[in-house]
Amino acid sequence: MLRATAPTRLDFGGGWTDVPPYPQDRGGFVCNLAIERRAVVTLSERAVPHGAEPLPLVRASLAHAALDQLHGTIHSDFPVGAGLGGSSAAGVALVAATAAWRGLSLEPAELAETSRQIEVERLGIAGGRQDHYAAAFGGALGLEFGDTVTVHPIALTADTIHALEVRCLVYYTGESRISGETIRAVLDGYTARTPAVVFALDRMAALARLMAVALTHGDLDSLGALVGEHWVHQRSLHPGITTPRIEALVSAAAAAGALGAKPLGASGGGCVAIVAPADRVEAVHLAAVELAERLPFTVATTGVQVEAPAVD
Repeated sequence: MLRATAPTRLDFGGGWTDVPPYPQDRGGFVCNLAIERRAVVTLSERAVPHGAEPLPLVRASLAHAALDQLHGTIHSDFPVGAGLGGSSAAGVALVAATAAWRGLSLEPAELAETSRQIEVERLGIAGGRQDHYAAAFGGALGLEFGDTVTVHPIALTADTIHALEVRCLVYYTGESRISGETIRAVLDGYTARTPAVVFALDRMAALARLMAVALTHGDLDSLGALVGEHWVHQRSLHPGITTPRIEALVSAAAAAGALGAKPLGASGGGCVAIVAPADRVEAVHLAAVELAERLPFTVATTGVQVEAPAVD
């Protein structure tokens, strides 16, 4: 048996600007942070249990690696549909596991691109790239998207890591994720060069660049303010991106003194990240926990990990 794990992520800013054709046209940028909420994949030679149908992602990944005879499973320590990039984390873990099974060692960027290729070509999910890179590399990243992807790892001091784990609060709304219709509407809006959509995406990419600088300097006050502005532009992309519960949670956090808050991923539900001032963490938490479930995390300083094969 072989086991692989990959972290999920908090996307502070720039999401949507990694989705084609925006990156090729205008240059996207994402700032994200890998967290120790991992997707766990196991591969084995055991026969598939009777009546059990492998998950589509497992089936597609095994087929891509020509390992259809294997049995694969996925487990996670995060809610489904949380907006943490969980499916991409599972995809990267599967690619790493199948490569290791075949005796191959792939670089993180190759793991990320292969995982996305499987999503696009075999599963028909035409999303962005940032989640795959967070899972493959780990840590804090500034990701530049154009015709190619340039990875800028952000070195975090021990003090900054501790501050992120204390002052960045994540809450799960319990709602389902955004609809495909909303995603298509945003992409169609950009393709039609709707001024409001183009402006919002441009500003979100610019804010993500500033977030990377703030993280480099351990400036969480600036990070929080940037996150707050990012949500203004993100929610303007389409009415379906926000929900009444998200609005209530963001408003309650702001009233308690939060510096900024935004839903994670494409939104429409899932998790909301809130950045609190150092002296208002408890007050912000007490306001937010009335509306959603706290999802504690620690920073994942490493990306995907594969354990050596072991006798089952």
